[in-house]
Amino acid sequence: MESQQFFGTEKISRILLKLAPPVMLASLIQALYNIVDSLFIGRYAETGLTALSIIYPVQLLMIALAVGTGVGINTRMSSLRGKGKPENADETARIAAPLELLLWFLFAAICLFGMPAFARMSTESEEVIRDIIVYGRITGICSIGLFLESGWTKVLQADGNMKTPMTAQIIGALVNIALDPLLIFGNGPFPELGIAGAAIATVIGQISAALVVMKKGLRKSPPFHKYKEITKEVFRLGFPNMLMQTAYTYYILGLNLILATFSDQAVTTLGLYYKWQTFFFIPLGAMQTCIVPIISYNYSAGNLERCKRTLRDSVIFGLILMSLGTLCFVLIPEQMLRVFSNDELVIRIGRIGFRWIGISFIPMVTSLIFPVFFQATGFGGRSSFLTIIRTVFCFVPLGWLFSRLGLDWFWVTFPLTETITTIIGLCFYKSFLKHPYSIAQTSNLQTNLRKQ
Repeated sequence: MESQQFFGTEKISRILLKLAPPVMLASLIQALYNIVDSLFIGRYAETGLTALSIIYPVQLLMIALAVGTGVGINTRMSSLRGKGKPENADETARIAAPLELLLWFLFAAICLFGMPAFARMSTESEEVIRDIIVYGRITGICSIGLFLESGWTKVLQADGNMKTPMTAQIIGALVNIALDPLLIFGNGPFPELGIAGAAIATVIGQISAALVVMKKGLRKSPPFHKYKEITKEVFRLGFPNMLMQTAYTYYILGLNLILATFSDQAVTTLGLYYKWQTFFFIPLGAMQTCIVPIISYNYSAGNLERCKRTLRDSVIFGLILMSLGTLCFVLIPEQMLRVFSNDELVIRIGRIGFRWIGISFIPMVTSLIFPVFFQATGFGGRSSFLTIIRTVFCFVPLGWLFSRLGLDWFWVTFPLTETITTIIGLCFYKSFLKHPYSIAQTSNLQTNLRKQ
């Protein structure tokens, strides 16, 4: 189906129902293998589980660079097609592989030389430090599959192809799940590698996924003189997403350091929350992925009403689906924690923490979708500001403030942060509707309706 027919005229709920399920299924498999990864490591050694919790911000930074660049490519392609410039959109698609390869090289170098310093900053346990360095270096230096898959996936999604990326992520996840027990514990010809085995399984899964999307995602490189213009625009459009993910790195690292003043078990508890969060945030993540090309296309085409309807429908879907996560975190936190750990201190901390976090899921829907909406409409400043408010000025300062009252109070940080961000996002949205372009588009729509 052509973009004009699909993004421009199809019913919004049908677009989301068509685009979201493949993304959600792929994310489900992705979440499953993240959980399985931690499950095997937790069974192998508790120190490995703590190491995974500490290394998580670094993995987010890697994803920020890879996916953020892909989002910039996706947004530019959709915008150009909305303006009736398909040739320019194709030129943007061709730059995906070179850009992602450059970012992979830079990140690999950082992991090679910087991982020991990061590990020693995060913990005093020599065993945990060793696990962090081993896992971090392997997954960082060998992350070429993640970077290439992220770029090619966003190119295909901008073309309306959700099935190939879904297939790629499922294959990558299944490869990881199959290799995890073999390489961690050792079996037959496979040696017992412990946490190094988990890292190797992860990068092999990423490379497998990249090979699947390569055939349809790989494009001939554009003329060299086009690189500067396209790259500048891609990073401008992708920067809010990069900032959002990078800010996650900052605030999770900050929260880890705050919790480390209580115990390693407190850090582990936060890490287990993020493992489960990945699973329960599938609907919200799918909404974020799917609304970008819809909103970007229609905003460029001057159809503001469809942009507003897309935002409304995605929030409604997100609220309905995220309610399940709230119920689980509030009603069965102990059962969720015991999937990974039998440490009674982790269980005690998590029973209180998970319940407070579950309450935050409802306002979190809007606090995360508003930045994506502003990014897709070209208001990158507002998108970035919301991200900075949430992660820099709320999470870490509030976490430190509440931690002064005790560990149990620390978890109040989550619902309060999401509520503050949502309120500011609503204010920005009202301001967006008063923007001259928005007023003009609303006036044109009313004029056309009267003529009909």
